[in-house]
Amino acid sequence: MSLRGVLRLGEIAIRVLDIEKSREHYDKRMGLKEVLVDDKGRVYFKAWDEHDHHSLVLRETDQAGMDYFAFKVYDDQTLTNLEPKIRAFGLDVTHAAAGEYPESGRRLIFVLPSGHTMHLYAEMEQTGNTLGTHNPGVLPDEGVIRGFRINRMDHCLLGGVNIDDNVRLFREVFGFDLSEKIIDAETGISLAVFLSCSTTPHDVAFVLQPEPNRFHHVSYLLESETDVIHAADLIGKYRISVDVGPNRHGVTRGATIYFFDPSGNRNEVFSGGYLHYPDTPTLVWDTNELGPATFSQDNIVRESFLNVLT
Repeated sequence: MSLRGVLRLGEIAIRVLDIEKSREHYDKRMGLKEVLVDDKGRVYFKAWDEHDHHSLVLRETDQAGMDYFAFKVYDDQTLTNLEPKIRAFGLDVTHAAAGEYPESGRRLIFVLPSGHTMHLYAEMEQTGNTLGTHNPGVLPDEGVIRGFRINRMDHCLLGGVNIDDNVRLFREVFGFDLSEKIIDAETGISLAVFLSCSTTPHDVAFVLQPEPNRFHHVSYLLESETDVIHAADLIGKYRISVDVGPNRHGVTRGATIYFFDPSGNRNEVFSGGYLHYPDTPTLVWDTNELGPATFSQDNIVRESFLNVLT
């Protein structure tokens, strides 16, 4: 896999109901670093081992959920090459000029068949991970790694309609692989799809919902399963609302815990999972094994996990 097209999930913008409570959650509790408050009151964060300026944007409003998610691509020429392919797929594309989104280059903006707004961009200011690039070492200074010990933002799971059309777009236009899927055992209908543009089991996933443009969770990578337990201890200490965990997924094999921010947006921290390569076959689960597919340590299907989205 050359990684010369669409690179990774680079930014996600979430709506929150109380910006101060949200700052405490994402900064003081989870341990992300606040890097900017813009002139519209939006607050920007990054994880310690991310080189780009930010990855998370919070906007205060009266309804929780997601404004948009954005993938970074290899270079500006990649944006130029992708635009006519997106249009040929049948989607309208609008443009954001460089600087319209803070510290970011120009963007392509479009709405997926599932109803979600997606951005593509090639450039964002790189502020580094505090280690430098010459003789960088392995750990930053004391106090840089805080809270849940988050390394980086990893993926998001989104709920909506027409998820098979999303699969076609991501595979045919963006060059993703369909790494795993969950289907209905009787009808074969796709219930959840997991797509990778890297060596991770998924960089974005979609779950079938009766309404478009729903947000399930944003997920952050931790160094080890021990750090998942450490995060769970802090979640308990600070009485953060828990959905599921600690547990392990059958899909992706990651050790996981799910919890909610003060606005009801779901977060995940996880560690592990397998390596995915272009020749890895698509792994298929059906609803006869939905318990092991979702949470393999107790094989229990959580209704909240399937049905609570913002």
